[in-house]
Amino acid sequence: MLTTNRRYDIDWLRVIAIGLLLIYHVAIGFQPWGIMIGFISNGDSWTSLWLPMAMLNIWRIPFLFFVSGMGVYFAMQQRSWKQLMQDRALRILLPYVFGMFCIFPLSVMIWQRYYKWDVSYAFNPGHLWFLGNIMLYVTLLSPLFYYLKKNEPGKFVHGLKAILSHPLGLLPVLMLFVVEVLIIKPNPYELYAMTWHGFVLGLIAFFCGFCFVLAGEGFWNMLLKYRWIFLILAIAFFTLRFIWMALKAPGYLLAIESQCWILTMFAFGYKYLNRPGKVLSYLSDAAYPVYILHMIFLFLGSWWIFPLDIPVQLEFVLVLLFTGIGCFAAFEVIKRINILRPLFGLKLKNKKEEYSRHHATERHSASTIVL
Repeated sequence: MLTTNRRYDIDWLRVIAIGLLLIYHVAIGFQPWGIMIGFISNGDSWTSLWLPMAMLNIWRIPFLFFVSGMGVYFAMQQRSWKQLMQDRALRILLPYVFGMFCIFPLSVMIWQRYYKWDVSYAFNPGHLWFLGNIMLYVTLLSPLFYYLKKNEPGKFVHGLKAILSHPLGLLPVLMLFVVEVLIIKPNPYELYAMTWHGFVLGLIAFFCGFCFVLAGEGFWNMLLKYRWIFLILAIAFFTLRFIWMALKAPGYLLAIESQCWILTMFAFGYKYLNRPGKVLSYLSDAAYPVYILHMIFLFLGSWWIFPLDIPVQLEFVLVLLFTGIGCFAAFEVIKRINILRPLFGLKLKNKKEEYSRHHATERHSASTIVL
């Protein structure tokens, strides 16, 4: 039975999405054009690695926006509008500002040092642009979300639940993303960071993620029933793009393929991942700090490993391991220093929090911090 208090599958999918983000960013360093978008590029490229990344790249960021909207639904259950905004400011805006001035500039300095450029400081959100978008979405949409929550027994929400309990009810959702790409015409489609395409697409996904959870058990059972159809469609669209279009499909087809992958992830996650565990508890807490810090360790690992005379595949594994181990080692330090915790999106430690951890009464709260 679907519950609104704990959705461990959404926690798991959030963790998986951050893991895919790390893999994707490491893979950019092995493409000859990586330096053009601010990454340290390996002199020995591994271009075939980009095939799975091309499949991943059209849905990984929209997927996180969906999860973010879902997280807000759960965060609202025991918070007033004022409490929600205060919590989001502390858990999202503070790490965003801190990262803009202290984290991303440090990664840029490492990049400059690697290429023997003059080292200079310049604040920039960089990869943390996502947090800025989420804070804006919460601010813009929370009045509407609270209205829907207050009127959940009403006709609109009842109709929403009826529509989304049928697969054809997904067509209006799909059309929103198709219309967005037809109007904005992003080039390339995957350019999300600090663009109108990324902002509008994220806003739509954020809103739809909220509605998916609001729609309740009927929606999730529908996803469960048609999960193989979503997967087959996603594979079919990617195969079409790879074989007949050389991975350069028009934007409206990319939008459709993207949604097929996202629905597949939600459906299989709901089927197999909706269960708690110590590993999930640990990774869910670590995901936010890892996301904030990973570019620093990625650039350090690239700096030290790329000059080695070893196969490029081994370099990829070593950079990925270095990035992961560095991030989790930093997390182990951060979580023990109370003054650092809010800067990385973690709650301050107190006795009540420790009690709730052991009793898991608010386990889903981790998934309300959205990356």
